Amino acid sequence: MEKSDMVPGLRVSLVRDGGAQAPQVVDSADTAYAVIRAFIPVGDEREHFVAVYLDGRNNVKGVSVISIGTLNASLVHPREVFRPAIVAGAAAVIISHNHPSGDITPSVEDKDATVRLRKAGELLGIALLDHLIINDSGDKFSFKEHGLI
Repeated sequence: MEKSDMVPGLRVSLVRDGGAQAPQVVDSADTAYAVIRAFIPVGDEREHFVAVYLDGRNNVKGVSVISIGTLNASLVHPREVFRPAIVAGAAAVIISHNHPSGDITPSVEDKDATVRLRKAGELLGIALLDHLIINDSGDKFSFKEHGLI
């Protein structure tokens, strides 16, 4: 890259954070839940949207809190989900968000966002493996297990 092509003052870097202990391989909705639960606080009345980035063998490469929203909404854009995936060299991603209401039934918006993110991932060659909706009681809804991905 030519020096003139670079944006001054802009740098992207990955930082390894050893703070969260989670299963190394994500091979089910249960192991994905174990990873995600560490990043969505219990008792918070806002929606949190999280992405887990995986290598080709489903080893966790990283986790990112994409957005923290309101009581019943969380802003999600494919750019925010897949930018860290590209930087990390991820082969796949699992997304998740909580429903503070406790009802883990996916909304129309949840389904639409999943379709949009799956299509974006296909264009980039990064598979969307699952979308989990969780609540504070430990319940989870897996789009994959329900045949929606």
